[in-house]
Amino acid sequence: MIAPVLSCSQMANVVVVDTSVFVAALKSAGGAARQVLRLCLQKEITPIMGHRLFLEFEDVLNRTTLYKGCPLNAVEREALFHAFISVSQWTGIYYLWRPNLPDEGDNHVLELAVAGNAKTVITHNVADFRGELSFPGVAVQTPAQFLNSLR
Repeated sequence: MIAPVLSCSQMANVVVVDTSVFVAALKSAGGAARQVLRLCLQKEITPIMGHRLFLEFEDVLNRTTLYKGCPLNAVEREALFHAFISVSQWTGIYYLWRPNLPDEGDNHVLELAVAGNAKTVITHNVADFRGELSFPGVAVQTPAQFLNSLR
């Protein structure tokens, strides 16, 4: 499958949405994470998705303990994830940068951002994205920080 080409205006708002943001969006109706997810679904910003992040999303969706008190059941959560995937730009990673982040499991998120020319990684774990190798063109922000940067 050939990925669609992004226009210049879409490229300006290319982001990586970390799984922590997706989970928070499902649990908090009025939070910044929910607004970020809404912007993705409305195609105001373009999330990018890669193989490892996709697998991480699937894993997180299957952790039922994360969703206690969530207004959506498992089928509805999966449907929302499919909607999110449908607006995401699939991005392959052909070169591993290994930024040596404190959590090895986060390296692929930053590598995806670099590969997809994302301007921002949106995460609740900002401190986990400070590694030995930095990428000045990629901001790492919480959902609230990202929304404030749009104003």
